[in-house]
Amino acid sequence: MVSRSYAPGAHGASQKHGRKASQYSLQLAEKQKAKHLYGMREKQFRLMFERAGRHGEAGQRLLQMLETRFDNVIYRLAWAVSRAEARQMVGHGMFLINGQAVDIPSYQVKPGDIITIKKNKRHNKPFANLADKLKKAEVPGWLYCQPEDAEAKVVQKPSADEVDRTINVASIVEFYSK
Repeated sequence: MVSRSYAPGAHGASQKHGRKASQYSLQLAEKQKAKHLYGMREKQFRLMFERAGRHGEAGQRLLQMLETRFDNVIYRLAWAVSRAEARQMVGHGMFLINGQAVDIPSYQVKPGDIITIKKNKRHNKPFANLADKLKKAEVPGWLYCQPEDAEAKVVQKPSADEVDRTINVASIVEFYSK
């Protein structure tokens, strides 16, 4: 049996395989990657981009806004193993922000906010051995965590070098600027 490097058929050998991706497709793929990474839908992501564009540099502000979403903060604190789990935990009302129950995953935390696990939820399975889990985890510098108190504080807004660098923000800005 002979294996050929082109598709079967009369025109298989003459077709161009591995076409170069267009600029639009690369920008779209980057936007889709960011949406998927943070677990957002298109409308929510676009509105966040528009809000980010009103206050200075859109790309850096967008990353900052994505990082300070409540569900992402729970993930960054290593209180959840994934952003999806963090979103579900927030939705189930397991946390307090400044003593108030917040169950909105897209809530934007601010510097000075104190996040605590509700007292009646501290013995749930996701929080078992929390102190041991946090010893292995890397909590970003803009967050401060006290595992023994089941409490965390947002110290400052994340800086440019503290945000997720796997996303090419310039492509997303160019995509939405069309």
